Amino acid sequence: MKKELPSLYLLKFKPILKQKIWGGDKLNKIFNKDSGAHTGESWEISAVEENVSTVANGPLAGKSLPWVIEHYKDRLVGPHVLEQYGTVFPLLFKFIDAREVLSVQVHPGDELAKSRHGSFGKTEMWYILDSDPDASIIVGFNDVLSKAAYLKALSEKTIVDHLHEEPVARGDAFIINPGTVHAIGAGVLLAEIQQTSDITYRIYDWDRPDTDGKMRELHTDLALDAINFSAPTGKIDYKQQMNVPVFVGSTPYFEVNKLCLSKDFQRRLDFSDSFKVYMCIKGEAVIESNGASEKVTNGETILVPSALSEIKFNTSKASFLEVYIP
Repeated sequence: MKKELPSLYLLKFKPILKQKIWGGDKLNKIFNKDSGAHTGESWEISAVEENVSTVANGPLAGKSLPWVIEHYKDRLVGPHVLEQYGTVFPLLFKFIDAREVLSVQVHPGDELAKSRHGSFGKTEMWYILDSDPDASIIVGFNDVLSKAAYLKALSEKTIVDHLHEEPVARGDAFIINPGTVHAIGAGVLLAEIQQTSDITYRIYDWDRPDTDGKMRELHTDLALDAINFSAPTGKIDYKQQMNVPVFVGSTPYFEVNKLCLSKDFQRRLDFSDSFKVYMCIKGEAVIESNGASEKVTNGETILVPSALSEIKFNTSKASFLEVYIP
């Protein structure tokens, strides 16, 4: 007799921690991640090959994200998400801590990524969680460049003079479209929401050796066809409000709201048949649904299956990024 699957519930996943030459200690100090001194990334929910998340709580603990999708299908991801993406989980959620500036890089769009790598492209959104004084990010160019001028600047190592540096503070948000040259600056802690893709073309790495003492590979030729030489900065303007969902921004692949809560809050989820993901970016809350509950604290992430129609946040102080497929 076939064993019946347990009912779906609020799912937590084991973070996948990544040591990086540029990583710091904020993921541990601020979010209490069990991480080392150079942890650059915490992959909160991932279906990237060789970096697949496993469930951390409840009856499905130890099961991989692909296993859960394969067995629950639209009850987990939602009917239109299943129709569009099949059993591939379409988004990747991260927290990133940059003690030093990251390499300057660019991501391909869907068409280029599919033809070259058989992969999704990489559209992403950044939400700044913490920043040192005078911290900044790189997004796009200061001026429109021709390919010839760009290659000349690379060869003469003057490319930095053409990069647009944007000061950042907590609460700032940016959409990083494919083709936008970008880098996270030193002293920045952020949440990143992106398509399920790990394709990055590195164009400049500050002449900095990796942990093995060797220079990391640059992808000058691959990047050339991907770059938007007049890319905008992508900064998002939104209004902060308490105890109501605030629209932050959207891409063709996901939408993001922000919830700043100072009291208990009931949230109906029928505004979209997609799964919902909540990244806790401040405080803590106990989230209830269908008679079960999970405590979520600053730096934790939880997935709400499509089958759940309503949740309740029990809190006196908590903030979340709410993400779903439009």
